[in-house]
Amino acid sequence: MNDTPGWASPGSAPSDGQDNNAGVPRPAGPADETGSPSKWSKAQPPAGQWSQPAPPAPRQAPGQYGGPGGGGAPGWGGQRGPGWGPPPAAKPGVIPLRPLGIGEILDGAVSTMRAHWRTVLGVTVSVSVVTQICQMLVTRYLLPEPPDLDPNAGPSEALDQAARSMQSSLLSLAPTMLITLIGTLFTTAVLTMVISRSVLGRPVTLKEAWLEAKPRLPQLLGLTLLLPVMAAAILAVCVLPGILVGSLAGVGLVTLGALGGLVVVLWLMIRFALASPALMLERQGVMASLRRSAKLVRGSWWRVFGVLCLAYLITLLVTLIIGVPFSLVAMAADGFSFSSLLSGDVPDYGWVYLIITGIGSVIASSITLPINAGVTVLLYIDRRIRREALDLDLARAAGVPVHGPGSPGDDVSRS
Repeated sequence: MNDTPGWASPGSAPSDGQDNNAGVPRPAGPADETGSPSKWSKAQPPAGQWSQPAPPAPRQAPGQYGGPGGGGAPGWGGQRGPGWGPPPAAKPGVIPLRPLGIGEILDGAVSTMRAHWRTVLGVTVSVSVVTQICQMLVTRYLLPEPPDLDPNAGPSEALDQAARSMQSSLLSLAPTMLITLIGTLFTTAVLTMVISRSVLGRPVTLKEAWLEAKPRLPQLLGLTLLLPVMAAAILAVCVLPGILVGSLAGVGLVTLGALGGLVVVLWLMIRFALASPALMLERQGVMASLRRSAKLVRGSWWRVFGVLCLAYLITLLVTLIIGVPFSLVAMAADGFSFSSLLSGDVPDYGWVYLIITGIGSVIASSITLPINAGVTVLLYIDRRIRREALDLDLARAAGVPVHGPGSPGDDVSRS
């Protein structure tokens, strides 16, 4: 039998080396075995009449046996008493060590910000300030003027204008996207290490997180650049036939190709969404981390898609709530009227506008970057718990026991 305290069943076998009969009271033997006269009375009560057990009574409504909340007998609508059902899952850090729900993933990301706010704000504010300064300089001095569009152009001319406008937009967005990717690289690397420590309930400083993340930066840079290049190549291949055909039919082919390419890119980006934490925490290469992410997402693409979309909507809402007031104040301070904005004029943004909007962007990024990183890492941990029972390894690393798959009343599937 298991000799662990609390798990040995009553009447279990004694330990080895002990006398099984020593000191154990025995009932008196029958009279015909001992030879002594019977000590039982001749007048005995009639034999008991056994009846079939009655079926269990129906469950009572919540709130009975203990008032509001139902703190009464176990199995009767109230809370379970001690020893009923599996014990709660261990929670050494920001999440319980079991398969996670969507709310627990979001709550874990926010809890990491609260638990390690000095480290989190240290990296996000620093990276956001540097990123915004670079973007302001690029916007002010490097971006080309947008091309003029002729509203009376024919089909072929309209297609040429659309191609020139797309080329100008890509040239304008390329420096900003590159700066954003580099900033995201550093925040993702450091925050991944912070979140992995917070799951185990261990403290971490910015210096410790940076020293752990620094050796993996070249691989993470390769992964960060590979994914957008892959998406751009897929979109280019999909719209290329329409551009080569030209005329009105070419416009239709470009539209259909762009839609089909976006669907393929979306499918691939969700499939490879967990490659970054796999690369950082499992110390794998770029291609190995892509295959690792595809394996973890397999069979749960829609769930991963839903969690990431919810996180994106939350961060978008936070960005709008913070960014729109700063943009309005910046436009008013820069002397740009709303009537000219409604008329379609392209504003010539000055330093006042760029500085005020940059401050709003820094504040928004300091909140949204940790949420996005936390959701991605915790979703990766959740997928490994469901597929590989990672919660057992995490519990051993944290030095806490794991009693079962979840807390009492939880019915979370490991799939």
